[in-house]
Amino acid sequence: CDPLNKSLLLVVSFSYTEQLVCQQRGDLENPQLSKDGDIILGGIFYFHSSWKDRKDTYRHKPLALECISLNFRGFQYAQTMIFAIEEINNSTDLLPGISLGYKLYDNCDAITRSVRVTLALANGNEVVSAPTEAPCTRPAQVQAIMGGTSSSPCMAIATVIGPFHLPLVGHLFFLAISHYSSCACLSDKTKYPSFLRTISSDDYQSRALAQLVKHFRWIWVGAIRSNNDYGNSGMATFTETARQLGICLEYSVSFFRTDPPDKIKKIIGIIKASTSKVIVAFVSSMDTGVLIQELSYHNLTGYQWVGKIDSQTAEMDTHHILDGAIGLSIPKAHVNDMREFILDVKPLISSSNELFTELWETLFNCKFRQSNSSAENRRACTGHEDLTGVKNSFTDMSLMPKLINVYKGVYAVAHALHSILGCNETCNNKVQLDPLTILQHTREIHFKTKEGDEVYFDENGDPPAKYEIINWQPTENGIVDFVTVGLYDAYLPADKQLSLQPESVIWAENSQQVPVSVCSEKCPPGTRKVLQKGKPVCCYDCIRCAEGEISNITDSITCEQCHPESWSNERRDACVKKEAEFLSYEEIMGVLLTATALFGTCMTTVVAAIFFRYRTTPIVRANNSELSFLLLFSLTLCFLCSLTFIGRPSEWSCMLRHTAFGITFVLCISCVLGKTIVVLMAFRATLPDSNVMKWFGPAQQRLSVVAFTLIQVVICILWLTISPPFPFKNFTQFKDKIILECALGSAVGFWAVLGYIGLLAILCFILAFLARKLPDNFNEAKLITFSMLIFCAVWMTFIPAYVSSPGKFSVAVEIFAILASSFGLLICIFIPKCYVILLKPEKNTKKNMMGK
Repeated sequence: CDPLNKSLLLVVSFSYTEQLVCQQRGDLENPQLSKDGDIILGGIFYFHSSWKDRKDTYRHKPLALECISLNFRGFQYAQTMIFAIEEINNSTDLLPGISLGYKLYDNCDAITRSVRVTLALANGNEVVSAPTEAPCTRPAQVQAIMGGTSSSPCMAIATVIGPFHLPLVGHLFFLAISHYSSCACLSDKTKYPSFLRTISSDDYQSRALAQLVKHFRWIWVGAIRSNNDYGNSGMATFTETARQLGICLEYSVSFFRTDPPDKIKKIIGIIKASTSKVIVAFVSSMDTGVLIQELSYHNLTGYQWVGKIDSQTAEMDTHHILDGAIGLSIPKAHVNDMREFILDVKPLISSSNELFTELWETLFNCKFRQSNSSAENRRACTGHEDLTGVKNSFTDMSLMPKLINVYKGVYAVAHALHSILGCNETCNNKVQLDPLTILQHTREIHFKTKEGDEVYFDENGDPPAKYEIINWQPTENGIVDFVTVGLYDAYLPADKQLSLQPESVIWAENSQQVPVSVCSEKCPPGTRKVLQKGKPVCCYDCIRCAEGEISNITDSITCEQCHPESWSNERRDACVKKEAEFLSYEEIMGVLLTATALFGTCMTTVVAAIFFRYRTTPIVRANNSELSFLLLFSLTLCFLCSLTFIGRPSEWSCMLRHTAFGITFVLCISCVLGKTIVVLMAFRATLPDSNVMKWFGPAQQRLSVVAFTLIQVVICILWLTISPPFPFKNFTQFKDKIILECALGSAVGFWAVLGYIGLLAILCFILAFLARKLPDNFNEAKLITFSMLIFCAVWMTFIPAYVSSPGKFSVAVEIFAILASSFGLLICIFIPKCYVILLKPEKNTKKNMMGK
């Protein structure tokens, strides 16, 4: 409309420079219907839905647009406006003493003609030939314009009557109220400040459709729209809302009814190649006819259509392509006597207007004699035909809710005028009506119709957004039944705006099951979605969660890591508590080790009992029997300390097992070391002039054992004080198990304890090795050498085995090392003596012990 405005300004400028008179240029535009009144309301409707094509050469003045294809709906809208005006004129409560008139124009649903008749309503058709003191400043012809049955013409109308000022033409600030133009763009008050409407904005419709699609979990849909303001604006809002709700569009195509057939066929090809089973349509009624015709030709059934539903579309769908469609419709409404008024066309025939002649001939398929109709074979019209029994779009009142929107618009202007004129019992006729004042008062009105419907406008000039959710259900006789299956109210809280009864819906192909339209099947629990490269977010692959991760919801985009103490189950949909692993008394390995430790303890006790029983014999008394009993006692402790390594680790057991092991083994090795030294010292004492035994007598032997053991005690105390061992849950060694073990605390402390034992063992081994060839018949040094060899071998192999053993097996290796070294000492040192004591008593004599 901007180029149009510029051209208007140019024309006015030239007119002003040439002459100071108001003179309309071009052909006069006369209204198709009119009636005088104190206040005139304008109306623009499409009495015809098309026009004759023509090719202008621009060498001659172009002829006026010739409208064709009579449209009964336009007559219904016009009759509704006339009914409302007549009802107000007959009312004593609204505008008493004031009569309303009207001027109704036909715009042929064309933008150019809409602009032309709008200017005619604004400026009138009078020709002013004489200059006046204030030329071109006469009052506006109409105070408000009703109508505009589609968005694009309405945008042109609203732009023309918008807030621009032309001094030579007048103050053009008119109020336009539309009953059918739902484009969301018209809510922009910076562009269309004087535009109001009684039909909800497509912005609400688009959001409602997006919520409807989301409700049925259709996340993969196709979209078709009219290539006009209604379709493009509505689809833009739907696309944005759908994106926010996680809905993807596989395709979005546009067309117009005048497009070449190849373009329509291309759209059909896109639909055929698509995988989505739901199609969202923002298509005007006139464009729908072209689309349905092509769909029927290709027999494209089975698709679930979603969009705005009305009976006009149903009339075109003779092949039932759209059966099962679901969408939005203006809530049902009713006004008493309005239907009868609309259908009462007999008074109209008295008019000489060619429009009603054409209406009458089309209604009854007849021809008046004086008519210029080209039909030759039709019967003659009498003028007394009866509409009873006639069935066509004129007698079809399925569009009553839209007709009532016209009714509400007229009453909205009437209530604004009532307020401005200060009407009570009478109205103040002296008030100068100002279009801007009328606009402001109309925006502020809030009233109820006689049927109880509320009428008001929000800050954008829009009415309350309420829709019925309609399902297109075919009946047995082939007639479409529009069934209300829900409601949408945009002014309710978000979670309550949409209410549905899905059990009442019949879907495409007469199915009772809700159609499924997804790009990819839902990812079950235990998997996560991974987007497919180059495709929308609704297209994805389902990847199984990794070990230790789960997803417990459908269509999860991530897998959650399980708590360190838990692990994923086989299905990866739940975290289960990890099995706590430790060497217990209940398992076979624990039972065997416990039995071995107890067996060693018993065996040591038996040996001690034998030694005690034969304590006076030479073999027991040799090498200090006191150290032998102390060694047996320490071996008993060694066997028993291995039991502290079995069972669930606790704070006390962790500290006890390592310190008890360290101290008992040092006590054991100290006794063996004492016995080894005694053997060496005894040999030295047999040499002449040797006095060495007095330096290593029984007192010194006891003191050495205490001293060696005390050093280990001190090391253990420091270890427990500084950083003691503690129970620890090892989550890293095994993914699906928790290893309960004793952390060393201080590794230095542990290796100091172990190293000290190793140092004493090596020292003992060296001394025993040096005394192995002493000339005694029963040389204990040989036995100690073998025992220390076994001890050192066990603990040397223990270190790599301990480090490399997993979980509870590392504890088993440590217990095995303790038991093996203990059995080595017990068997190598004491079993030969017990053999002599019990089975070779003849060798248990002093003479035999001394040998040569």
